[in-house]
Amino acid sequence: MVDGVRTESPALQAPGLQVSLAQPGPIPLDLSLHCSPGELLSLVGPSGSGKTTILRAIAGLYRPSSGRVRCRGETWLDTAAGIDLSARRRAVGMVFQSYALFPHLSALDNVLEAVPRNLPDREGRAARLLQRVNLQGLERRLPRQLSGGQQQRVAVARALAREPAVLLLDEPFSAVDKVTREKLYGELAELRRALAIPIVLVTHDLDEATLLSDRLALLSRGRVLQAGAPLEVLHRPRSVEVARLAGMKNIFPARVLRHDPAEDTTWIDWEGLQVRAPLAEALRAGEEVAWAIPTDAVLLLSAFRPMPPGDTRFDARITRIIALGSQLHVTVQPFDRAGLPMTLTVARHIAERQALREGDPVPLRLRGRSIQLMPPATRAAGRVAESAGD
Repeated sequence: MVDGVRTESPALQAPGLQVSLAQPGPIPLDLSLHCSPGELLSLVGPSGSGKTTILRAIAGLYRPSSGRVRCRGETWLDTAAGIDLSARRRAVGMVFQSYALFPHLSALDNVLEAVPRNLPDREGRAARLLQRVNLQGLERRLPRQLSGGQQQRVAVARALAREPAVLLLDEPFSAVDKVTREKLYGELAELRRALAIPIVLVTHDLDEATLLSDRLALLSRGRVLQAGAPLEVLHRPRSVEVARLAGMKNIFPARVLRHDPAEDTTWIDWEGLQVRAPLAEALRAGEEVAWAIPTDAVLLLSAFRPMPPGDTRFDARITRIIALGSQLHVTVQPFDRAGLPMTLTVARHIAERQALREGDPVPLRLRGRSIQLMPPATRAAGRVAESAGD
């Protein structure tokens, strides 16, 4: 089973963290994932996709109907074998979305609560952990006397107090401002290098996941739809559902016409327009497919530069222009293709130089190498609905 749990996959025998979970509800789960030492894996998906439930199952705060959790060669959960270690017996550090600090305890005492009681110099260890997250001098402050970013650092120091084998981060940056968030990104990157343990991050923010992750897993209804390097997942979706979750706006139905291996091209028919796409010989001529193209791969056709041989020209009319900072989001309606609007992003200075206006005709080209062919979906036609947040 793809991403399933019926049989033990090679990932379950690898070093680091290995997770395999299954249950019909209340939150459906049917997945396998792994995270190597020193790697950061991001879990991204809409509400109800199971992201936080996965973290809780790893930490021992939730018991799924079926599954296994192994880390550092130790089995923490094996429902078939009757193994289910308590949260205290699992070497897990977890940072909750709300940070979950004790409001009546100082920063130092919050960390001290997590330091194992059998260790010598517990208070000194807690102080060193606060220093490690740049909170020296703030040890005696209560949570209410700390900023959001400082509270997050206390939560990280507390998570590290148990010398965890894995670090779990549940939306840790959602409650802080942009400037603080970007500073915390850098601190997390430094922490990763020092720890060399698996880190699993739950986030809504695809840009955040792309920036921080080694690998990204897109989830839906408790299943891993696609996992891999962030840019590979986001730019090369293997299904319409993944394309939608990745935020792609340009997803359309088409039909395979023919393959041209000499030119590394598969030709598709899009409402009468022949479009060049990367070679995909596994698809049969006449087969219905969906195709997607990023907004930055739909380009204004220059009168002064020849069109690259792998691209496709088409003509359209501008129906809407929305200015967002230094870029414009331009919606166009291809001529003779009713109901199939397309979106492109144009730098503001280019749009001003070409005097783009709503209602104007405009020649465009589709960057062939950026087109992704996928199995069809019933809602592949036209613009897709915005993906739900968690």
